[in-house]
Amino acid sequence: MPISTLTRSGLVAGALLAASLAPIPAQSAEPAIAIFAGGCFWCVESDFDQIDGVTETVSGYIGGSLENPGYRQVTAGGTGHYEAVGITYDPQKVSYEALLTAFWHSVDPTDAGGQFCDRGASYKTAIFATDEAQLRAAEVAKSEIARDLGADIATAVLKAPTFYPAEDYHQNYYEKNPIRYKYYRYSCGRNARVKELWGDRAYTGIKDHMG
Repeated sequence: MPISTLTRSGLVAGALLAASLAPIPAQSAEPAIAIFAGGCFWCVESDFDQIDGVTETVSGYIGGSLENPGYRQVTAGGTGHYEAVGITYDPQKVSYEALLTAFWHSVDPTDAGGQFCDRGASYKTAIFATDEAQLRAAEVAKSEIARDLGADIATAVLKAPTFYPAEDYHQNYYEKNPIRYKYYRYSCGRNARVKELWGDRAYTGIKDHMG
């Protein structure tokens, strides 16, 4: 998806972030924002770009102590950031609850150590709520998923702090480097594990999960 001027410049912080993440009425014509950490942000971005009503996805970092972190700093560990994707969507075309459903069924929420072949704190799953309504919806959904799977859910549900867009070469990586991306996704075991865990419900709401 295209990346806005705001996210290209990396100025997603402070008052600008607060303004963009302000509560939005359910029937508002204004776009809303969801933020999900689901392991490798290339894959999360690719999946959510396939959902009708999603207008923009941006790979980035969230949840840590360092301002304006870079990829090497985050993946080396110690900053506390997650790889995440900021998702802009039209609430009149897709609900936050539908995005939650797509998120849960495109990750392994029982894995506390990362996702698939990617291990470490930056690859763990989390939902970053941008307002109280999202926070409640995510907490309810987490409880339902725990009952559904009959397992402890490792995915954290947190209030969203500052989201920092990742470097340009990470944005739309699956489109820029399709062969490398597909090889990585296959060899990392993402699709295989999601299908093993979720069966026929794997990738619910996502039209094309890249193989």
